[in-house]
Amino acid sequence: MTTTLSRHAAAHQRQDSPRKCDANGNLVLDRGEWVTHATCRSGDPDALFVRGAEQRKAAAICRRCPVLMECRADALDNKVEFGVWGGLTERQRRAVLRKNPHVTDWATYLAEGGEVVGL
Repeated sequence: MTTTLSRHAAAHQRQDSPRKCDANGNLVLDRGEWVTHATCRSGDPDALFVRGAEQRKAAAICRRCPVLMECRADALDNKVEFGVWGGLTERQRRAVLRKNPHVTDWATYLAEGGEVVGL
């Protein structure tokens, strides 16, 4: 499975790396490669595995992340139970999964502009 990275994020891609782009000019990445572009990659990983009100701070880290949707889709597809992923808390992900039982592939669903019910 592949995913795309927006033009903005693609502009920050190293120039010496191979580039594959879709028809819209978005960088196409193999599943998992998006992780190297995540904003949280350079921070303290424990900051994303907190409880209570601290989760709002953790989710704020995700707001400007160029791969927010890829991270969100990965967490939903894999039913990740702990931590903030793609700007969603554990409780939010459970609600989204419960209210969207028809979605079997979140990466494709979100890439095609599918609406997330439950947020």
